[in-house]
Amino acid sequence: MTKHSTSPTAPTWTGTVPVDDTALSVTDTGGPGTPVVYLNGQFATQGYWRRVIGELGTGWRHITYDERARGRRSGRSADYSFEAAVRDVDAVLAARGVDRALVVGWSYGAVVAAHWAARNPHRALSAVLVDGAFPHDWLDEAMEQRIRRLFRRMNLFMPLLRPTGLTPRMSAAQMADSNIELGRLSRERELGPVLDRITVPVRYVVASGTSLGSKGDEQERIRASLDAVTVRNPGIRISAKVASNHGAILKKDAPAIAGAVRDAAAPGHGPH
Repeated sequence: MTKHSTSPTAPTWTGTVPVDDTALSVTDTGGPGTPVVYLNGQFATQGYWRRVIGELGTGWRHITYDERARGRRSGRSADYSFEAAVRDVDAVLAARGVDRALVVGWSYGAVVAAHWAARNPHRALSAVLVDGAFPHDWLDEAMEQRIRRLFRRMNLFMPLLRPTGLTPRMSAAQMADSNIELGRLSRERELGPVLDRITVPVRYVVASGTSLGSKGDEQERIRASLDAVTVRNPGIRISAKVASNHGAILKKDAPAIAGAVRDAAAPGHGPH
């Protein structure tokens, strides 16, 4: 484990947190501000949050980490399931001594954030879900086959990128299984009740256009499922609909995401 201090008043800790059969690479800016834990896209890394963190600034305590076999430092595991991803949130917060946090998740991480907030009503301060956690039945047998073909094709070049941390150290089958599991968990009958149970403020930031593997207006039809969610649970609101697509939203629309975090935190933002 390593530690790096940027100033006497705001130490930034970087190191690894053991969990189950592996260890996760974690960065914690420290300080007295509201803790915000960032949950990555399915195969993304903590570096994706750089612009959002920059927009929010030093008044918050930012905690980022790379999931199992993601990035350059998080270890491989025998378990890449969704439930493992939810457990990892608890492991990281416990290791950093944080009891209550605001959760921000993008894509896959938005579904993890929704489940964590629903299961931990007294620990979740609020949640911001970035172009993810849409309850929609987009997975069928044909889509499963499409997903498996996509990851088999991607696996032709992904090994070349693994040393850089830009692609996960997982097999094509493991990545496909994870994506298919996400599709099952995203079905309306599965994810809808999870969102209905959340009792803390939730803000969505919604992208436009396509995402990896989607065609035509598929993604926009999936996003339309939010209309019924906001009717059933008045604590859930759409903070912004932005022009960038799914893959570019953290980079191009960081101000909108930071605004949603501030809105979700109000009036609780401040030192603890």
